[in-house]
Amino acid sequence: MGRAGCCCRGAERLASPSLVRRFRPVLLLIIALCCGAHIGQCQVATPQCRIQKCTTDFVSLTSHLTPAVDGFHTEFCKALRAYSACTQRTAKSCRGNLVFHSAVLGISDLMSQRNCSRDGPTSSTHPEVHPEPCSYHSRTQHAHTHSHVHAHTHAHAHGHGHSHSQPGYLFCGLFGDPHLRTFKDSFQTCKVEGAWPLIDNDYLSVQVTNVPVVPGSSATATNKITIIFKPYEGCTDQRVYQAVTDNLPAAFDDGTVSSGDPIHTFAGADGAAGKVRALWISERTPGHHVELHAGYIGVTVIVRQLGRYLTLAVRIPEELAQAYDATQDLQLCLNGCPSGERIDQAGHLPLPLSPPALGLQLQQLRRPSYASQTQAYPYGTPQVFGVDGAKERCREKLEEPDIYFHSCVFDLLTTGDANFTVAAYSAQKDMESLHPHRDRWRIYPRGSATSTLNSDCQPIKRLTLLLLCALSVALMY
Repeated sequence: MGRAGCCCRGAERLASPSLVRRFRPVLLLIIALCCGAHIGQCQVATPQCRIQKCTTDFVSLTSHLTPAVDGFHTEFCKALRAYSACTQRTAKSCRGNLVFHSAVLGISDLMSQRNCSRDGPTSSTHPEVHPEPCSYHSRTQHAHTHSHVHAHTHAHAHGHGHSHSQPGYLFCGLFGDPHLRTFKDSFQTCKVEGAWPLIDNDYLSVQVTNVPVVPGSSATATNKITIIFKPYEGCTDQRVYQAVTDNLPAAFDDGTVSSGDPIHTFAGADGAAGKVRALWISERTPGHHVELHAGYIGVTVIVRQLGRYLTLAVRIPEELAQAYDATQDLQLCLNGCPSGERIDQAGHLPLPLSPPALGLQLQQLRRPSYASQTQAYPYGTPQVFGVDGAKERCREKLEEPDIYFHSCVFDLLTTGDANFTVAAYSAQKDMESLHPHRDRWRIYPRGSATSTLNSDCQPIKRLTLLLLCALSVALMY
């Protein structure tokens, strides 16, 4: 008679008592983290139960520890004792809470595995740190920690809690004919010929100059970018960076590449430690890709030249983006393009299927002087694209049919310049590297099937989370 049990060879080893005992602490902490992050979806918890705070503090205390570091065992045991003490303080209000009981079991198992004594010193959840005055991240982390401690003490004394979140960041991007992604993730296609301010606040000014791309068309593209980093006492004086077509410098206007005294230590890709300054320029690809880092205000700017035009991507702290007065209200990143400058129709960008777009391309190709002009054309020969051809070319770089893909198709139909394909692709990659909210990365053309489908995915994600929690529980028993 055959042996009953697992249907997959070797699967019985996964259910062996020794393996379950070995991984039980990890599974328990997965539940604590997974369900703690979405506690309303896994279990209804009373407002007084603070197990999520205990778990978050433990992760914060141990995330930087590695077994290779001297003192790992001592520090890990101290963090476990602090975690245990935190659970004891909230035990009464967490009765019957799955997350709480999973955490308690996980702590006990980890203490046994690591031979940690129950008595001994504990880690300080809020060690004293001295902020770097010319590092925005350091300043805000320090302020957040102290306000959190104050709020926790106040809430404990008055029997209620407050929510304190980390400082938020905003993203803005400009590329193509030109396509603008505002701080509010509104995607617009605009005319805006001439000089226009993208950002203008007390700390930073960014201005672009746009020129027509095809005679007779309202579409323009950026051929000049001016960035002014305003003086910040004790960190940097004013610095101006200016890029124009065929001149993407790796220095500010005065020839310097950085400003301010060396500040915090950082670890590079090779693990080596070094110093950075309050403001510095990094040239990634000579003549084509430059990044400007203003650590003192938490700003990163990416400037590229693709073909004959420039693209821009900016990340800035929200509180700084809002630091402006009534005379600085014309900011495209903040408020979008004026209605009279919009080419799209409330977010819908109709593709140009007839003149002037395709017709202008054909007229240009038929000109007698065109052949002699294109022999020395340094950015590639313009082509005539139909809708299907433009989509096929854009699909080589952009697989997802989102607004970047749609903008690429629009630009190819408008200009015939294949460099706009790379511009859209690079703009998307810069957005992914700077945009702080992954769930907002994808924007789809208004009314598209993909846009509707994407909005329906949230219930599926929640169900998946619940299944992961349930699976973790099932593996323990």
